[in-house]
Amino acid sequence: MIVGKTQPFGHLFKRWTLPYNWRTQQLTGFLLRFTRPRPAASFLARSFDYEGHLAWTLEVRSMAMNTEKRVMPGIAVAILTEDREQSVLLQSRVESTNLARTVLSHVGFPTGASDAVLRQLEDQRAEVVLVDIDPHNPTRAIRTIELIHANTPEVTIFAVGEMNAPANIVSAMRAGAREFLDHTASREALIEAFTRFSTTLSRSQRSSSKARVFTFLNAKGGAGATTAAVNTAVALQETHGRVVLVDFAPIGHAALQLNLRPQFTIIDALQNLHRMDGSLLDGLMTPYRNGLHLLAGAQQPHSGVPTGSELARLFDLLVGQYHFVVLDCSGRIDGTMQMICDLSNAVLMVTQTDVVSLWSAGRIHAFLQEGAGRDRLRIVLNRYKKIPGFTDEDVEKATNCKVLWKVPNNFQVIGPAIDKGSPVGSQGNHEIGRSYQGLAAELAGATTSSEGALSLLYQHDKGDSKNRGASPLVVSPVRAGQ
Repeated sequence: MIVGKTQPFGHLFKRWTLPYNWRTQQLTGFLLRFTRPRPAASFLARSFDYEGHLAWTLEVRSMAMNTEKRVMPGIAVAILTEDREQSVLLQSRVESTNLARTVLSHVGFPTGASDAVLRQLEDQRAEVVLVDIDPHNPTRAIRTIELIHANTPEVTIFAVGEMNAPANIVSAMRAGAREFLDHTASREALIEAFTRFSTTLSRSQRSSSKARVFTFLNAKGGAGATTAAVNTAVALQETHGRVVLVDFAPIGHAALQLNLRPQFTIIDALQNLHRMDGSLLDGLMTPYRNGLHLLAGAQQPHSGVPTGSELARLFDLLVGQYHFVVLDCSGRIDGTMQMICDLSNAVLMVTQTDVVSLWSAGRIHAFLQEGAGRDRLRIVLNRYKKIPGFTDEDVEKATNCKVLWKVPNNFQVIGPAIDKGSPVGSQGNHEIGRSYQGLAAELAGATTSSEGALSLLYQHDKGDSKNRGASPLVVSPVRAGQ
């Protein structure tokens, strides 16, 4: 993608959306300390007030020891140019984004595959390299892009040049550059480029890793998405371990269903992403008795909206720490929900078989048309009771979405379990508990496509299986007595 004041020849190029690789960005050597509020100091991060309790101050201090070995957060960026002043200018702009850090700044271009500069890119674990193109003599810079692309293909190349030189733009993109930035590109343009790099790489990382992301959302209010998310997460923890439940609802209720009182919420995590590492993330979690971790939802209504880069960064941290990430997006129908669905392996829309719920489910499916979340969307029928004359095909026709699972109707069991904060997902003595355990097993056992989606298919009738082609996973319905 070409980024700058103008975009000539923009129609010639495919939109490049490469995500961010945080695998080496471990912010080490930090001390968490909690104190009562006091006058602001230079090391004060942010104060949070939770439901009338004393406001605690989260302070993150860098320890003095081992500073030479500490890995700071951000995209590792290398700068190659033949102009020393331009090197200083580019480094300043990179650091100003707060998304990246300069690991190598070199004046001069490599001359061959054995050049020491290429080895330095690998030694410094550079993820993005900015190659400055002289508009009057672009040949050496273009050759450098070709060398880097051929010898270190894991490194993403951003070309930096003048937007009024279309021949240089075309040559740079053909040589292997993934972005073309204007020499005078603003801080915002760099942030957008780094965000595109971050977002897509995180998605491809999740596709190739074992960590899986499941998002639950409601067809309409009260359909039961929070209950489904909580019980599926509990069941996954019982059988597989290393599960985190993230409450992205506008007002979080997952903590209530687990009978937990969280000190920190998703808001705290999003506000501290610039200093986040595995240890700090773990400190924001609220543990449940079976080992499940909860990143609680907001305790009060709020107006904050996370950006795409913030969500990508948070997801990268979560999939690096856990085997399964379960998200509760009940109550959300907005851009945040769309981004979360795009970053998920499976999107499970919880609905019932009444007319209003099915009508709403169809509209939400249409709302997700623009992103990858549409193809990963499946229906979970909650409080299911078979209605004579109303088939699964009728549900799919009304919602334009495949039915994946059926949770039986048993309010006499689920109601008290919610009130007491004792999920049925860990209990095998009730049909509804076994249903959530079955859903968890099918999600965990499904195969993953190259794009990260799960191969989840629903078999309406066991007798039809003889007429169906082979599929990676066939999910059978859960009915009373099965």
